[in-house]
Amino acid sequence: MAQSLSKLLVHIVFATKDRYPYLTDAVRAEFHAYAASVLQSCESPALIINSMPDHVHILCVLSKNRALCDVVEEVKRSTSRWIKSKGGMLAKFYWQHGYGVFSVSQSNVAAVLEYVANQEEHHWRMSFQDELRELFRKHAVEFDERYVWD
Repeated sequence: MAQSLSKLLVHIVFATKDRYPYLTDAVRAEFHAYAASVLQSCESPALIINSMPDHVHILCVLSKNRALCDVVEEVKRSTSRWIKSKGGMLAKFYWQHGYGVFSVSQSNVAAVLEYVANQEEHHWRMSFQDELRELFRKHAVEFDERYVWD
């Protein structure tokens, strides 16, 4: 093949340190826009970004030229620096150490877009921890509870 082509869709989820509710309505929209710009600079354009006060969901097209871990690391590093620059309580901001990433088939994009868009409604019924456990089960990801929640 004369050229390299790919379309890898990934659903990325990570939380604030100790799930502290830093991502308030006051910063959320600007945070989403900033995170989208970081993803764009990583050649991994966001299809949707949405967050709750203590975690974020991203659906993006992963770059064929960058490793997933490098893209996630750059998003977390850059957004952490940006959030801390807002001052006040946000100066103490940290992301949790890890993250969850789940592959998404093209046929499931609409469902994942809706899922990410409806986070607020979703969390009236389910905690973040239960949500992540469900995503792990749905995607057959083995995990150890001792190392998931920091």
